[in-house]
Amino acid sequence: MLEFLKAGGWVMLPIVVLSIVALAIVVERFWTLRRKSVLPPGLGRDVREWAATRQLDPAHIEALRQNSPLGELLAAALDVRDRPREQIKERVEDVGRHVVHRMERFMNMLGSIASVGPLLGLLGTVMGMIRMFLDILQKGIGDANQLAGGIGQALISTAGGLCLAIPALLFHRYLRGRIADYVVEMEQQAMALLDTLSAQNGQGVSPTAQATNAEPQAETVPTAVGNARRSRA
Repeated sequence: MLEFLKAGGWVMLPIVVLSIVALAIVVERFWTLRRKSVLPPGLGRDVREWAATRQLDPAHIEALRQNSPLGELLAAALDVRDRPREQIKERVEDVGRHVVHRMERFMNMLGSIASVGPLLGLLGTVMGMIRMFLDILQKGIGDANQLAGGIGQALISTAGGLCLAIPALLFHRYLRGRIADYVVEMEQQAMALLDTLSAQNGQGVSPTAQATNAEPQAETVPTAVGNARRSRA
């Protein structure tokens, strides 16, 4: 293996270093983005029950905040639970942006490694071809070993760059998809808690219900005017 790396030229050094970095990022993200760590089972339901029964205190909310990313999001809603619905929603969206940013930690670096890998391989290919042509210029085309060295460097560096880029790209796409799924589920849990808090604050009437309730009131206005005219007559 060491001889293989040497044959690829100096370009193999950054390829090996970036491979180690990419592996470390993938392992760390898989550990951090475990489902039970991000979305503990039953946490959303438990928090809605606590909010419905008003079994909340600052220490309880702080423990929830430290529990998980979902807990941090729900705790942000509970911090302002006595405010209007729109203010609670804005607070959840603001905290949610910070939570998602932390969940996407190192993802840009992993994506950059996936993009740089083929370029490093291409650089090694160019360097190998330059080496081959310089050997031809100095010694002619009679020395097949010199030609093979340049061609070997080009092929090995290209293979090394692809071996770095392909897994990095696959893991980058997979982890991005996992984060996107988590964000959707966290939004659903946050909206469910927001509905519970709005119902407690007397803001749980939907726009459809408000329109339905407004229709009879609109019809009673001309009726009241007509009754007033008949009473004067």
